[in-house]
Amino acid sequence: MFIESPTTSVNKSEKEVFEFLTDLKNFEQLMPENIDKFEVLNENRFLFALKGMPEIVLERKNQTEFSQLVLGAASEKLPFTLTADIKSVEEVKSEITLSFNGEFNAMMAMMIKSPITNFISTLSDNLGKI
Repeated sequence: MFIESPTTSVNKSEKEVFEFLTDLKNFEQLMPENIDKFEVLNENRFLFALKGMPEIVLERKNQTEFSQLVLGAASEKLPFTLTADIKSVEEVKSEITLSFNGEFNAMMAMMIKSPITNFISTLSDNLGKI
């Protein structure tokens, strides 16, 4: 299952956006209002839970300086990645596209497609406000 957010414009350089995203504690600012729990576990992992949903641990999988950050599920039960692609538009303006890629059976994909799409949209919208 692949879900991509609309591209979001941010009035910050790609370096500033990249540094914001690689400091994982900043993801708390991007989370939806219905966040139930957020905890940075170490410099490469954080845990979050939305009301009525199980806790998810995301960990840094890969990064390309100033242009991409890839986070992935720390659990093998739900294998997925969340990728932020950052592109410079002007000296102090960037565009960010978030993409979710996961391997789920058809039943699971049907159940989570809408909540994941809403979650990615919220992250993207909140990125525009940083």
